[in-house]
Amino acid sequence: MARCSICGKGRIISTRGTHKRGVAGGQWKKKAPKSRKIFKPNLHKFQGKIYCVKCLRKVKKQLKEQKPAESPVPKSA
Repeated sequence: MARCSICGKGRIISTRGTHKRGVAGGQWKKKAPKSRKIFKPNLHKFQGKIYCVKCLRKVKKQLKEQKPAESPVPKSA
């Protein structure tokens, strides 16, 4: 299972209950049928590592801020 390399976000398994028409209104005759729902994070590969989109934005912003500081442009007289 893939996880984000910064925050460790991975998939989450949850149960959800659904009611059919007529079940929710009036008396409850049957219990709501439950099914499993898997929530998957939005993962992308960037420079050989796996990031979720939230962390990827942070990483790209940090890289953008570092580039101007590393290569200063000489001023002409």
